[in-house]
Amino acid sequence: MNFPLLKTLCETPGIANREDPIRERVRAEMAPLVDEISVDAMGNIIGRKKGRGGPTVMLAAHLDEIGFIVKAIDDRGFVRVHPVGGWDPRVMMAQRVHVHGFSGEVLLGALTAASKPIHLLTPEEQNKPLKVEDFYVDLGMPAERVKQVIEIGDMVTMARTAELIGDCVLSKTLDNRVGVFVMLEALRACGDHAVEILAVATTQEEVGLRGATTAAYALQPDVGIALDVTLASDLPGHPEHEQISRLGDGCAIKIMDSSLLCHPKLVRHFRDLAERHQIKHQLEIMTRGGTDAGGIQRSRGGVPSFTLSVPTRYVHTVNEMAHTSDIEAAVTLLARYLEDAHSRDYRYN
Repeated sequence: MNFPLLKTLCETPGIANREDPIRERVRAEMAPLVDEISVDAMGNIIGRKKGRGGPTVMLAAHLDEIGFIVKAIDDRGFVRVHPVGGWDPRVMMAQRVHVHGFSGEVLLGALTAASKPIHLLTPEEQNKPLKVEDFYVDLGMPAERVKQVIEIGDMVTMARTAELIGDCVLSKTLDNRVGVFVMLEALRACGDHAVEILAVATTQEEVGLRGATTAAYALQPDVGIALDVTLASDLPGHPEHEQISRLGDGCAIKIMDSSLLCHPKLVRHFRDLAERHQIKHQLEIMTRGGTDAGGIQRSRGGVPSFTLSVPTRYVHTVNEMAHTSDIEAAVTLLARYLEDAHSRDYRYN
């Protein structure tokens, strides 16, 4: 697996509507793999790889990560933040963040909650649940210096690196830089294909599938394939029937999530290819959470849509974890699908 590329993707910043740094990286990586490349009004990167007269398949992997924007700077220089994407306040305490100032300077800060130290808390105060709005960033600077380099609306991202541990990758932003990685590597691994491939690195997924929805409306694909993570809850305290997916059991072929019911003929096609090529896989039903496929499916008169997932533990934390073999399985299965996508008709009779 090309871990250096995945590491670069995970560590490059870009929250929803502030995807510029990660867009530049991905555009440079995608350009040699496609025949044409462009960026639309929403900031989606669209790579077009010509086929041989087959239908058009849109791949969608979102660029944006969850993060924050600067909401206020108080008279002592503490920076209040507003979430962009879904945060659980339980995983935010005592983290380090990067504040990306309008000046171009990136500052390291401590993200913490407005609370007394543990030594001074009463039992009642210790049991009080935290809220996202309780958190602020301490940059170790007085207000006048902070305001020289930071203003309202600046991007704040988590300060964590991507690392290999055991058989897994541990990083922030595997949701969904691993999906972008799968798309790029499948373009590289794909052999002869009849379909026209539209590889779209989408924006603003974490705030409502916005980039994929507008791209699908404009591109009018015949088929939509989202590439994203899914929940791997193979952990202590989770009953087996609630685990959704398991690390090391292969890429996940989605049946449904809260944004879409995957087209059954697409599900069958991916299952048949996985079995034919002996690609390790598992079936996935996720009752909460959605992917870009939900936006593609609803475009214009509707598009047969599906999601291929990478099982991931600890999603929406700074320690997301995915198994390298599951990532490789997703790359291989997607490449084999693109080579075979022209062979089936997904229309209802």
